[in-house]
Amino acid sequence: MASLTLRGVVKTFGTTQVIRGVDLDVTDGEFVVFVGPSGCGKSTLLRMIAGLEEVTAGDIVIDGERVNRMPAAERGLAMVFQSYALYPHMSVYQNLAFGLENARLPKAEIRERVARAAGMLQIEALIDRKPRQLSGGQRQRVAIGRAITRNPRIFLFDEPLSNLDAELRVQMRVELTKLHDEIGTTMIYVTHDQVEAMTLADKIVVLRDGRLEQVGRPLDLYNRPANRFVAGFIGSPRMNFVRARATAVAGGVEVAFEGLEPLRLPLVGEGLSDTAVTVGIRPEHLRLADAGWPLVVDMVEQLGGICFVHGHLPSGEKLTIAEPGQTTLAAGAAIHVAPEGERLHVFRADAGEPALARIGPS
Repeated sequence: MASLTLRGVVKTFGTTQVIRGVDLDVTDGEFVVFVGPSGCGKSTLLRMIAGLEEVTAGDIVIDGERVNRMPAAERGLAMVFQSYALYPHMSVYQNLAFGLENARLPKAEIRERVARAAGMLQIEALIDRKPRQLSGGQRQRVAIGRAITRNPRIFLFDEPLSNLDAELRVQMRVELTKLHDEIGTTMIYVTHDQVEAMTLADKIVVLRDGRLEQVGRPLDLYNRPANRFVAGFIGSPRMNFVRARATAVAGGVEVAFEGLEPLRLPLVGEGLSDTAVTVGIRPEHLRLADAGWPLVVDMVEQLGGICFVHGHLPSGEKLTIAEPGQTTLAAGAAIHVAPEGERLHVFRADAGEPALARIGPS
């Protein structure tokens, strides 16, 4: 196991800067997830940690040792890729043992490490099969097992579940969590899927355009996003955003919406006077009501245990409501919704950051 520190890490390709001065501390044994939209730099950052990309500026430090110039093979890390990268002509056993044989470990130790990894991942029955005889989930287990046999200081995962179907992704998330609990090794995981980030991580790192937007525990990012980008990226379905104007009043802030009743919120709003803001409301923090904001239903998604009602306000702005259970609502229905005032997020409209003020659960 190992700790990892990034200090002022920069990466440029020609004149294009893709990583812009990243500072990050990963403690020994943490499960850290890099998340962000395509092109945000998360895989590039992972590849620099692995030693597969050179660092343009800054330092990468593993257990107190600067490794910028250290070859990938000497860093003691193991990487699992989106493509399984298995040798097609080798059996599962041979794939698991290949790196150990190249390192000239004793055969007895190789057998012990392979057996241990196969047992952890429940692939003992597949040990003599070739990759073409395996399902996608089984191939991914073998790829993870190959990393386990190396006893790395840090595991690096680059979108390892992207090629699996939805059911297998859920199953593999559970297995990765159990694996981390069992071996306790530091893990860094890259994904564009914020559901994976929320369910796997001890700590989430949200990136945009090569910069860190926020770092924290999953529920910290959900409850208290640092800016509008993080608020919209974390949570599924994504947060609703409604234009408004805010004015500081006694005991809080009055927020006025186009064509809607204003809301008075117990937020800190010093200096606000008819200031343009954006109000963020998560779908699960809107409820159907007999009175409130008028909404015309555009579409209903019925998922059995929950339904998502999509509609528009008189201003034309879109809202999504998450309702437990099932509904008889259909497109064209005129309804009312009520926001949970203590759950609202308020952001300055110009840049969306920082968050203007926030109350609610810690």
